[in-house]
Amino acid sequence: MSEYPDISDHGLIGDLQTAALVDTEGSIDWFCAPRFDSPSVFGSLLDAQRGGFCRVRPETDDYVTRQLYLPDTAILLTRFMTQEGVGEVLDFMPIAGDEPTDRHRIARLIRVVRGSMTFVGEIRPAFTYGTVAHTGVEPALGDGVLFRGGDQALTVHRVGEIIRRGEQQAGTIELIEGGLRVHGTLHAGERTGVLIETGGAAPRRVSIDELERMYLETQRFWRDWVGRSTYRGRWREMVHRSAITLKLLTYAPSGALVAAPTAGLPEQVGGERNWDYRYTWIRDASFSVQALLGLGYRDEAEAFVQWLTDRVQESAGDESGPLKIMYRVDGSSDLAETTLPQWRGYRDSSPVRIGNGAADQLQLDIYGEAMDSIRLAAEHGFQLSDGEWSDVSRMLDWVCDNWDRPEEGVWETRGGRKKFTFGRFMCWVALDRGIRLAESGGRPADIVRWRGQRDEVYRKLMATSWDADRGAFVQHEGSDVLDSANLIMPVMGVVSPRDPKWLSTLEAMEAELVSDSLVYRYNPAASPDGLRGSEGTFTLCSFWYVDALTRTGRTEEARLTFEKMLTYANHLGLYAEEIGLTGEQLGNFPQAFSHLSLINAAVNLDRLLDH
Repeated sequence: MSEYPDISDHGLIGDLQTAALVDTEGSIDWFCAPRFDSPSVFGSLLDAQRGGFCRVRPETDDYVTRQLYLPDTAILLTRFMTQEGVGEVLDFMPIAGDEPTDRHRIARLIRVVRGSMTFVGEIRPAFTYGTVAHTGVEPALGDGVLFRGGDQALTVHRVGEIIRRGEQQAGTIELIEGGLRVHGTLHAGERTGVLIETGGAAPRRVSIDELERMYLETQRFWRDWVGRSTYRGRWREMVHRSAITLKLLTYAPSGALVAAPTAGLPEQVGGERNWDYRYTWIRDASFSVQALLGLGYRDEAEAFVQWLTDRVQESAGDESGPLKIMYRVDGSSDLAETTLPQWRGYRDSSPVRIGNGAADQLQLDIYGEAMDSIRLAAEHGFQLSDGEWSDVSRMLDWVCDNWDRPEEGVWETRGGRKKFTFGRFMCWVALDRGIRLAESGGRPADIVRWRGQRDEVYRKLMATSWDADRGAFVQHEGSDVLDSANLIMPVMGVVSPRDPKWLSTLEAMEAELVSDSLVYRYNPAASPDGLRGSEGTFTLCSFWYVDALTRTGRTEEARLTFEKMLTYANHLGLYAEEIGLTGEQLGNFPQAFSHLSLINAAVNLDRLLDH
């Protein structure tokens, strides 16, 4: 058993307010509570010694493990196979509901389906990123333990009656330094388990029947939700797994989608590109609206758009810009970046960053993504109130005044501000969608000004972002560097997919940024981004490449490229942010951007293959 399992050796479970990662060895090595962006309770993914974990595995080391989701659910099954028997751990989180709560439960049902197996379980919480010491209170050790550390608490409830064989108990439970250890043998048909709960409840004995009811309710929720999907295309299993993943990354009380449930997982093992992604990026979440609407999930799409318009209302007219690039799931914007010096980081990838210093960057593209998502939602019945439209109008007036400013860009580089092509054409998108909304809805607006500025953005884009020598649209004004963010120019309608300039750009990207089906964001050596080291290919861009091929009419190439990309998913159909040279997953995991772009590429490719 590796001290640090591969990033890809994990499944995700969640309750729509927070989530946990479970590896193929039966260890929960990442869990934050009570929200995605709260301090960790289990964090051994980033420090195996100090991070905390909840582990269940066979006593022997001579076993084979397999892991799968129960079909159309977020219920994870980890199977252990030995010569003596087959044991299973069923992991899930009962849905927490739409109101914020400190109570979050992880259920672990342990059973043997053939022969017999001796299990060893160990729980070691490490509150507040392992910085707060804790104590274990044992009012009745047979019923469980309550751990307290600072403002956090974790209750371990024992599941099932004590199994006896003659005068002997089949298992034992004991407090150890820093945690709890369970040891027991089960025969075929026998079940036990543990229910972990935040919020400070007293330990109690939970019956198997009660845990079974939680399981059936959770299973019913997920299967009912997947049943609402309108997708009937070729890649239903992968598309629905991606949809479930997006749902798992959504904070139900606000409708906000986090970029990933993790922090600190490296883009290069041993390097410094280790960011905290447990927040809601305007860009990422806005792109999810297209994916959700494409599958028929109107309620989820509208919930995010309402969250988005609330953010516009809060800061419309602010001198620093109407929108921050990211927020916490509750809409607050305090994301001061710090490091955790006490933690080693995943396979010694340090520093481990908490918070995100990019939160105050100027990234002009977010206005395009925001307006595109509002326009898409409006086409499906979402209506802005008069006050919301006034704030959106002021935001677009701000875009008119600021679209030509240097900025940090879509990739949040820390190498200085530039006039990025992506930010520029997304300002065109913002104004274009605003004009369409005003005209279709009969809303008051300074359309003459918006149209004039939109056209000026377009002229400037063609004059300064098109490099005739390269035969391509480049990363930013004054450079000859290519950037795969420009792959969505035809998606957004900035250029026609058959425009010679676009076809030439795509050809240049294929020669420099595309490696088989995998696509790099840009070349850091040619365009310094202020950070040391390199990175893998970007999964989002790889699916954007599929979409670009599709729209260009190269549908057979698009289909093969898409099928190749599916082989890079982990054993459960999940993707991290990036893929390395030998197919390893890199960066925070699972990544919403990767999954929403998979959905969009699949839906669009299906449509063109069918017609």
